Amino acid sequence: MHSPNLQRMLYFVGGNMDKKHSNWLRTAFLLGFLGAGIPYWLIPYHQVNLPSALISPGLILVVVAALLLRAALAMPFWKIVRFMGSTLAVAVLGRVLVEGIRDPSSHNLWPFEVAIALVLGFACSLVGAAVGSLVVKLRGYSNGRIKGGQP
Repeated sequence: MHSPNLQRMLYFVGGNMDKKHSNWLRTAFLLGFLGAGIPYWLIPYHQVNLPSALISPGLILVVVAALLLRAALAMPFWKIVRFMGSTLAVAVLGRVLVEGIRDPSSHNLWPFEVAIALVLGFACSLVGAAVGSLVVKLRGYSNGRIKGGQP
């Protein structure tokens, strides 16, 4: 069973999700986090320049994950944007913490780094969730049901 804090976070982000959807949500977050984080983490500290350091093929994973979560009607639109949009900020925060432990003076502007990552992450997840909503609309679904009353 999950810790109470993790359960509260998952409820806040995903509402009343079943186990299948929460597993997909965790997988999508992990893919976005690692896909955008690994190329960013491999750049030496003195060469990092945000936001260009975050622009990598890993951003496509954030967009595609948000698109698939929305197209599968796993979560409401804004919850997907909020959750998948935070993947870049978590990756940046991870780097800030690791490098801040090594050298406390290295990330003296870390709030700006996280804010830049949030803006870029939310932009990517917003695009993905919007395209996912378009897919849902084109497929004829409305609130998880096919138009005409069939489940």
